[in-house]
Amino acid sequence: MTYLAHDLDDPSIWRRVRMLRQGGAQVRIAGFRRGQGPLPEPATVLGHTANGRMIQRVRAIVAAWPRIARLIPPQDDGPEVILARNLEMLALGARLARARGGRLVYELLDIHGMMLGQGMPARILRRVEAGLMGRTSLVVLSSPAFQTRYLRHFGQPDVPILLVENKPFARPDMPPPQADPAPGGAEQGGPLIVGWFGMLRCRWSLGVLDSVTRAQPGRFRVILRGRPALDVMGDFHAVVDANPDLSFMGAYDWPDDLPDIYAQLDVAWLIDRYQAGQNSDWLLPNRLYEGCLNGAVPVVLDGTEVAHRVQAWGCGVTVAAPDAASVTAALSSIDPAGLAARRTTVANLPRAVLEMGEAECHDLTAAICGAGATASAAPYGVRDV
Repeated sequence: MTYLAHDLDDPSIWRRVRMLRQGGAQVRIAGFRRGQGPLPEPATVLGHTANGRMIQRVRAIVAAWPRIARLIPPQDDGPEVILARNLEMLALGARLARARGGRLVYELLDIHGMMLGQGMPARILRRVEAGLMGRTSLVVLSSPAFQTRYLRHFGQPDVPILLVENKPFARPDMPPPQADPAPGGAEQGGPLIVGWFGMLRCRWSLGVLDSVTRAQPGRFRVILRGRPALDVMGDFHAVVDANPDLSFMGAYDWPDDLPDIYAQLDVAWLIDRYQAGQNSDWLLPNRLYEGCLNGAVPVVLDGTEVAHRVQAWGCGVTVAAPDAASVTAALSSIDPAGLAARRTTVANLPRAVLEMGEAECHDLTAAICGAGATASAAPYGVRDV
């Protein structure tokens, strides 16, 4: 199998590679880079791109287009199977499939804002996507809303769909959260500790968390960890440094650091307004699953797909509207007894809904390779939408 990745520096790329290999696939990786430093393993680098610079990314695709079949030698272990992540890689995947034959699968895990709306650029991009989707055998989605709110809404081709949520790969060495977890900061009379982890790209979240903590000094404490998108929030470090109740603790080692960093929290911030009303409202982010796996109570925004999931699980805190008053009201409503009850509910969630087991990895690999996957019996596992 050839995996065409839009960003080889994105850890989620390598999580998917691990899942495919666990399912029995021989995987080789090719794609673009947006960072520096060593990769987890050798890969064919097609060039460098940058976040948000769509024109530059299009030029990089055009440059790689005539060379893709030369850059990636033919498979010698059976028919070609090409998994292309996001639209730009689907274009290269279609070119490679045309040159070689074989099976093309589209992994649609993020929908760029340029694809949405009724403006001319959006309509052109969707027309390109529709033409390429006509050559695919399967579309892999990470949230059911991507089918209902995007593919079906805009009348994209009716291609078989496989839902594969952003669950981390099961780690037998990681114990489940304690059913009776140790009390957090708020349960011991201290501030409510909120954790915002992962790709930090939501300017609204930074602003509202700054505002809420400033309005009630010492009532809430926010710990930020991961990679801030400085192209979106150029003043990120200045805002954090000026507020004693905001602490940026830098990057972390995924997944080894997760138990320790989530153990410091009362609640995990899952609100993302980066593409409000669009992609941000449709996502089921990886931090939902990893946070719950490590005992953190999720904080979500009402009306979003992640809120629907958390409400079905009965374990989270829902913010009624995207404004500072609603955030303050939701966080202030968390008393020690309510927090303890939610933490126990999180700890009792079935691990099958939070992490991908070996059987699901085999189903995923079989579906991508066209071997006929069997739908998982888990409620939110690998299955047809």
